[in-house]
This record gives sequence, C-alpha cells and structure tokens, in this order.
Amino acid sequence: MSEPEPLFRNVSDTALWAAMYRARETERKDALFRDPLARRLAGVRGERIFSALPAKDQHSWAWVMRTVLFDRYITEQVAQGVDLIVNLAAGLDARPYRMDLPPSLRWVEVDLPGLIDYKEEVLRGEKPVCELERVRLDLSDVEARRALFQELDRKATKAMILSEGLIIYLTTEEVASLARDLAAPRSFQRWATDLASPGLVKMLSRQKVGTHLVQASAPLQFGPPEKAEFFVPYGWRPAQVLSMFHSAAKAKRLPLWMRFFAMLPERKDPTGKQPWSAVCLLEKAGA
Repeated sequence: MSEPEPLFRNVSDTALWAAMYRARETERKDALFRDPLARRLAGVRGERIFSALPAKDQHSWAWVMRTVLFDRYITEQVAQGVDLIVNLAAGLDARPYRMDLPPSLRWVEVDLPGLIDYKEEVLRGEKPVCELERVRLDLSDVEARRALFQELDRKATKAMILSEGLIIYLTTEEVASLARDLAAPRSFQRWATDLASPGLVKMLSRQKVGTHLVQASAPLQFGPPEKAEFFVPYGWRPAQVLSMFHSAAKAKRLPLWMRFFAMLPERKDPTGKQPWSAVCLLEKAGA
C-alpha cells in the first residue's frame, strides 16, 4: 500500500490553508474584509488542510487580523504616493482583485513557479483593478532576487514591499540577508511584514501544525527577541508595530476566554519568551 499523502506537501500548501481563513471571514455577515476569490483559490485541498487541524476556529483571529493590518498599511501607503507594490511569496493573495486600488498602481507578485501556475489557472478570466505582473522566482536564489530588485527599482519612485507569511519560515541569517537586499534599491522605501516572538514560534512548533510543517520541510524558525528592532542594523527602522492580539480585541475577533487578557497592558519581554505577534511597517533608514 502507498504512503498516505502528507497534510502539507511543501511550504506552498500553507497558501491554501491561509486562503481558507480569508474565505471563512468573507462569508461572515460582519466580515472585516471581503475576498470573493478566496474559497475558489483554497480549493478542495485547502478545505482538507483546514478541517484536519485542531483549534482552527480558535486561531482564526490571528489570520484575519494579519490580513486586515496588511490591508490597512497598503491603503495608507498608496495614499501617500507608493507607485509599486512588490509582494514576496505572494501565495494566493487576491488584493489586486479585491482592494480599492488606483489603476495606475503597479503590483508585482513573486513566488514559486508551481504556485503561480496554479493561481493563474484558477483566476483565468478575472481582471485585476491595477497593473499586475507575476514573477516566477525562488527567493532563496540570492543572485536572482537581487537582479529582480534592481530591475524593479528602475521603474519605480516609491515602492512598498510585502512579506506576509514569509519570514517565519526563514532562518535569522536568511532574514538578515533579505533585509539587506531590500534596503539596497533606491525606491524600496517601505516594508510590511508580520513578525512573531521566539515564544510564539516555540509554542506553534510544539502544536500539531508544527509537526506537519516540519514533515513538509517548512519548519517555523524566525522569531527575533528584539521584535521589529531586529531590522535596524540592516537598513530598516520600525514606523508602526500593530499587535495582532490587541488589534483583534478592538475588532471583536478574539474568543471569549482571551478577551480578559487583551485588557491587560503589554509587558516588557526582552527575551521574547511570551507569545506575541504583530504586523510591522518598516521604513528605510534615511528615507
């Protein structure tokens, strides 16, 4: 008998998982955003992954708030003159189709060839609201990504980088290298990324989902105790850091048992042992 197919075959399958949370939020009467393409993008496999993991509803607030906070930063930065969005490891993000964006905005998605092929097939016939390009690239290919960044820089005045759901899968050295490369192009002035503490990475790694991700060669790794200050030596400084937990409390998305803890002030935690996550807007030093 053949071995059963693993829940996550590779890191790209996490995009199907994330799409299911966007689909479920979209179907709520009080949805904080609408992504009408999410369920189609998640497909049958996305539903299987979602259904197989325990405590899926308990953790939905984090997935939803990550999307909400990225949306907020994008809207604010486009209003302030960003003319290029570079979405690294774009996954099954449908923002160029669902957000209110200017038609002149240039949006570039970068991801692995197989995932982009799947996405283009599912979205065949759909029309984005802005200029949309897709680049098939493995971001671990350092020389290739540097060449891409240089090419994109030549055609932009003020660019914003997105790395939603990406850097937690990288090592500290890989994140530092990426940060340096992103700081090099003149036009790359803003960077939005989600960030976890070492305590949260450790907690998630011990759960069932962490085991599945290790089996798919996609372990959770990056969680700097310095939080957003980690990026300062590499040319970036934090402009805004929005806690996902406290943002979820304000949006009334936390489970009942968590709401008391949201009333407490955030404690200083220089070691990063406490579970913590945020969506950070970084600005290039000197920009």
